[in-house]
Amino acid sequence: MDFTKIYNSVSIILPEIAIAAFLVIILLVDLIWAKNKKAIPFVALAGTFVSLYFVLVQIDFNGFAFSKMVGSAENYGLVAIDAFGSFFKVLILVATISVILFSYSSDEIKKSVDRLGEYYVLIFGMVLGMFLMVSASDLILIYLSLELLSLSSYVLAGFTKLRDRNSEAALKYFIYGAISSGLMLFGISLFYGLTGSTNLYVINSLLQAPQINALTLIVATILVFVGIGYKISAAPFHFWTPDVYEGAPITITAFLSVASKAAGFALLIRFVKTTFLDSINPSGHWQMNGLFPWKELLAVISILTMTLGNFSALWQNNLKRMLAYSSIAHAGYLLLGLVVLSNQGLTAILIYLAIYAFMNLGAFFIVMLIANKIGSEDIEDYRGLGYSTPFLGVALGMFLISLIGLPPSAGFIGKLYLFIALIDSNMITLAVIAILNTVISLFYYIRVLKEMFLAKPSTKVEPFRVSVFNIIVVTILLAPIVIFGVYFTPVVDFAKNCVTIFGL
Repeated sequence: MDFTKIYNSVSIILPEIAIAAFLVIILLVDLIWAKNKKAIPFVALAGTFVSLYFVLVQIDFNGFAFSKMVGSAENYGLVAIDAFGSFFKVLILVATISVILFSYSSDEIKKSVDRLGEYYVLIFGMVLGMFLMVSASDLILIYLSLELLSLSSYVLAGFTKLRDRNSEAALKYFIYGAISSGLMLFGISLFYGLTGSTNLYVINSLLQAPQINALTLIVATILVFVGIGYKISAAPFHFWTPDVYEGAPITITAFLSVASKAAGFALLIRFVKTTFLDSINPSGHWQMNGLFPWKELLAVISILTMTLGNFSALWQNNLKRMLAYSSIAHAGYLLLGLVVLSNQGLTAILIYLAIYAFMNLGAFFIVMLIANKIGSEDIEDYRGLGYSTPFLGVALGMFLISLIGLPPSAGFIGKLYLFIALIDSNMITLAVIAILNTVISLFYYIRVLKEMFLAKPSTKVEPFRVSVFNIIVVTILLAPIVIFGVYFTPVVDFAKNCVTIFGL
């Protein structure tokens, strides 16, 4: 046993080790101080910041963890540590810190304070699964990390048990998740049967062999894509999303809509690029090996996802459910960047995800604060809130404007780079369809603004006070939406530096 190689591998997965260690620490704190749960959120915050430090330290590092020799020269590993994975880990940790802060103000979580330790242990289980997902370069590790993420999120979706819809959300999530992971595992078995390996880099080199059965490869790829498509809420694998987003605690809904979706996109991009890439030409476009029609499949799924998401959102009266369909539509926009199959498209995806994290987290946080006070998530109950609580009304309006993609919000910059990538690749039709979908999204976002600022309340809306802590959290989430709308160079440069996947 080569202990030096093991030590080197362990030393480059310190972010994952930190999350696992603090998961255990939270569990011990919960057991030792069973009657006092106040310290647990602070321990959780400390764990996320320690892990964030390790991620930032190694953001320029490129290498494999737990590698082995293939043949006489190539050295591949289970985990690829690169700037691409580090970008998504930073995004996941930002979402985790936000959700911990949200939970501090959540009435739903406060009513389950006796199980607060379990709540944070499960969140850290999700984070560990997502960390491994974004860096995994082996199909078996991909499946295990996906299951770790899924099992934790199934429980969290029905964590509060305050209403029937909580249990319904968890059950539906579990059933859909079990089916999709089973299909994905079958696809992985077909890949192993075709190539004799589960490592993505090895599979890439073996797919060039003339004896590869093309039909079996297509079936295997589709099955794996089903598992990933379920995680990113891409149509037609999205059916769980509205019910789970509506039924889960708002903190978990926000976490699923940002962190889980980001991890799913990281996995999809790494799978497509690592397994099927042949070369990258000087212009940054990917030359695929031609064994699977990725461009056609992604284009169809993208159009279907954003169109279905936007049209379904038009008829929703529950704001959480509306934001769920909005999240589906945004998954369709993000897939447009992958349709291009280029570094420019990948840069656009990273920019969009970075901005989407802040605007979606901010929207869900304000929905939670309002639900705490009025006990409702129905859009009609928001009448007059723009005047009774102007700070939350204006802030929610700015988040919704950014979700639409209107200037001068940062959401406009995210969509602008997607459209530029499409136009530069001569995909004018896709760009037009995306613009038309953006116009459709105007109607359901503007409806919320209309209820808050233009509609007269049926009863007198009592003003309610927003705590200083919550004002600070909203301001922190709102600042990037305003700043990156006019000065977006830092996020663009960061994204451009993180498009390279190690070994390609």
